[in-house]
Amino acid sequence: MEWKPDKQSDIPIYQQIANYIQKRIAYGEYPPGTILPSERSLAKELDVNRGTVISAYDVLYSNGMVERIKGSGTKVNTNVWGLSRTRIPNWDLYVERGSFLPNLPLFQHLRGEVHEKNIINFASGELAHDLMPYGAFREILSKHEFHQSLGYEHPQGNLSLRDEIVTHLKEFRNIECSSQSVLITSGAQQALHLIIQCLLNHGDAIAYEDPSYAHSLPTFRSAGLKTYKLPIGKNGLNPEDILYLYRKHKIKMVFLNPIFQNPTGTILSLENRKRVLDISQELGIPVVEDDPYSLISFSESTNTSTLKSLDNSGTVLYISSLSKLAASGLRIGWIIGPDNVIQRLADAKQQIDYGHSIFPQWVAAEFLGSDSFGKNIIDLKLKLIEKRDVLITSLQEELSHQLEFHIPEGGIHLWCRLLNEDLNEYKLLEESLRNGVAFVPGSLLGSKKGYIRLTFGRVETHLINEGVLRLKKGFENQTNPFS
Repeated sequence: MEWKPDKQSDIPIYQQIANYIQKRIAYGEYPPGTILPSERSLAKELDVNRGTVISAYDVLYSNGMVERIKGSGTKVNTNVWGLSRTRIPNWDLYVERGSFLPNLPLFQHLRGEVHEKNIINFASGELAHDLMPYGAFREILSKHEFHQSLGYEHPQGNLSLRDEIVTHLKEFRNIECSSQSVLITSGAQQALHLIIQCLLNHGDAIAYEDPSYAHSLPTFRSAGLKTYKLPIGKNGLNPEDILYLYRKHKIKMVFLNPIFQNPTGTILSLENRKRVLDISQELGIPVVEDDPYSLISFSESTNTSTLKSLDNSGTVLYISSLSKLAASGLRIGWIIGPDNVIQRLADAKQQIDYGHSIFPQWVAAEFLGSDSFGKNIIDLKLKLIEKRDVLITSLQEELSHQLEFHIPEGGIHLWCRLLNEDLNEYKLLEESLRNGVAFVPGSLLGSKKGYIRLTFGRVETHLINEGVLRLKKGFENQTNPFS
């Protein structure tokens, strides 16, 4: 087979393979009944992972183009041309027509790759298993009786959980609110989705940080919003850029992650946080504050006051969750905002899923209200500091001539600049994946090229050094492709 997939294309490799085989079937080169190459042999021929070929064959199978015969492999469907007078829907066309856009192809590719065996995952923005409070959850499940109703919950979420969140926000984040101003969501992602869908219209202009994980979200494009970037420097954004974008583009909303920003790890100065609020009040435009990390500060002297805790006029919609504090699988997040906004968002959430499952809400309420929560935060910070320091030491020993970075004082991400400007971060990723390590190329998160994001919170501590060695091998193969 002379054809090879284009590894620089935006189209996932598995989809390229499926499209190519489908064309060969259409051209009669693979007649009905033809046995296709085995997954292993085709993977070797195309220089891709076997899992990529399996995904390609899955696509062909779902389209009805091939059938799987146990012991014989994969063959072209004998009814591929509808000889039995049946027609297969053109699912590709339906998929392309959908108004809700998919994730970027490279993120889909990364998500598939990290589930392969022996991939050390510096890419995923979640906590490692050794950071999750399994002991606290086991104690809750074994010592506390469940007495909640199994019917549909209140549209805003379980009242006991909302009350616990109110207490938690006052104690840990100095935010005053009532249970009526809290909406429980399925993590921060659903919170963002609800705000975008319910409070903005097609064609509205919004601003977000550059770089930012929000850059990768298809939600903004799905809603037809015009997006404008707020450049992030070593001290965060310049608040005056918000004024500039408002005057030039009449932005309707600003999306910020001011405390240990993802991916840069920067913290917006207290002075600039207050200036952002002044501008928001002056212009009458809301700020959506995403706050996953303010409790994960590695220094007592760092001021991590959220915008919401400084907000005296109600211009901030505040989003947070337990994903970066306990476990992403709980799917517990929340929005704090004015009552009329919360009612609007709650109505939309009820239309989507009829409210959140009571079981994770019950566990979350028990966890937030227990002594274990405060102890868990202390333990989490100590373990994250250890992971960060192991990663930094390893990078300094193995890749100091390839990367430079600012050491973050909180959060879970390390933002690294490639010192060799000729290196292609996407080619480096493909080479690194072959070596069994994953990261996020910086240009997936914004307009800046020549950066990578390493998430030290995701990798178990004993694997960090090995992950850096695999990354080093990727660098070496990029700079010496024939070595």
